[in-house]
Amino acid sequence: MRRRILQGIWGLIWVLPFLLLLVLSIGRQWPFPALLPRQWSLAYWADVFARGGNLNESLLFSLVLSLSIAAIATGLGYVTSRQIAYHPKKERWLLLAYFPYAMAPVILAACLQHYFLVLGWSGKWSGVWLAQLCITYPFAVIFFSGFWNQRMQSMEHLVTTLGGTYWQAFRKVLLPMSSSALLVCFFQTFLISWFEYGLTSLIGVGKVQTLPVKVFQYVQEANIFLAALAGCLLFLPPLILWWMNKRWLFRQG
Repeated sequence: MRRRILQGIWGLIWVLPFLLLLVLSIGRQWPFPALLPRQWSLAYWADVFARGGNLNESLLFSLVLSLSIAAIATGLGYVTSRQIAYHPKKERWLLLAYFPYAMAPVILAACLQHYFLVLGWSGKWSGVWLAQLCITYPFAVIFFSGFWNQRMQSMEHLVTTLGGTYWQAFRKVLLPMSSSALLVCFFQTFLISWFEYGLTSLIGVGKVQTLPVKVFQYVQEANIFLAALAGCLLFLPPLILWWMNKRWLFRQG
């Protein structure tokens, strides 16, 4: 009984912030000290799905940006990590992957901003995409660094010994064995890109309106209702990924 009570309290602590965001996104006129808003409306939510809405473009842009970043970073990190793992000086090469994480993303963006200005990428979608790749690609390399162990190398050698080519070993042995790791890395790099604010705001100079940028913009404008709505949209993909991770990866494991 005591354990169930503690689980209920713990679950309530996790759920309350989401409920508060949801209430704020559909509430109107919530003066202090009222416990609930005086009016309720789905107008802001309807605006998300309407053409030309304030948030639908940011939502679509953030989805395209994060999905493309996750796919490219995962693929590049998977291939690069294999080359590093079998290199004689792999420790030195792997150390370079930790370099972007030796400083905060905002400081990294400040260091990169000059080069993006010179190349004409500042304030553009392509510049933000490349800047986010600079932090997600090294993460993917680090993520897969422990995957290429002696067992994986032995499996590759076994296929070639039996007359198979490298492409056959990669397609029929390595990819099936690494499907779960690839999916987890895709989820992780997606979340890094999805919640990235400091790097995006500096390189995008306010012109690239992702959802995190929108959230902070509405907070600065003291528009708590639109900020809550943007916050709800910001939490939807991670919840979906969490559900997919629980249903697919855990079941497969």
